[in-house]
Amino acid sequence: MISDVKKAAEQKMAKSVETLKADLAKVRTGRAHTGLLDHIHVDYYGSSVPLSQVANVTLADPRTIAVQPWEKKMIPAVEKAIRDSDLGLNPATSGELIRVPMPALTEERRRDLIKVVHKEAEAARVAVRNVRRDANEQLKRLLKDKECSEDDERRAHDELQKLTDHSIAEVDRLLQQKEADLMAI
Repeated sequence: MISDVKKAAEQKMAKSVETLKADLAKVRTGRAHTGLLDHIHVDYYGSSVPLSQVANVTLADPRTIAVQPWEKKMIPAVEKAIRDSDLGLNPATSGELIRVPMPALTEERRRDLIKVVHKEAEAARVAVRNVRRDANEQLKRLLKDKECSEDDERRAHDELQKLTDHSIAEVDRLLQQKEADLMAI
């Protein structure tokens, strides 16, 4: 019973860390990477589909993403989807290839992005702590219903705390990594 609670808490904490990784990948640095366009959806014959399903997304050079739609008539729709995204990118079409140059970040913009990254990290920490709280409540319920001993419950609380500390340390590590990426010129 206690192992189920710990396993569920561990999985939920890992999901919180993974979600943070995905959220941080969306925050652009000065460098180009194909994951930046992952969340962009294109209008494809009346339905909204991910960009990766209508085009080939590659890196042309460290500061440019190359997008090559599989159908020639999709070029304007793909270009519009990239331009309308909240990433502040300005794609340029040359023939059948759409080039998406990454503009250099100003110092002020870097500071704003770091604030955004800090908020994302804090949200992940709160999510991890909420998982710990829920698991602790489940453990207290097990003790109250006499399904485990006080010693087992105390040990489980300690293990949950170690798990929480580990997850929060991982969040902090990801935050520092992203900050370093943002401040690199």
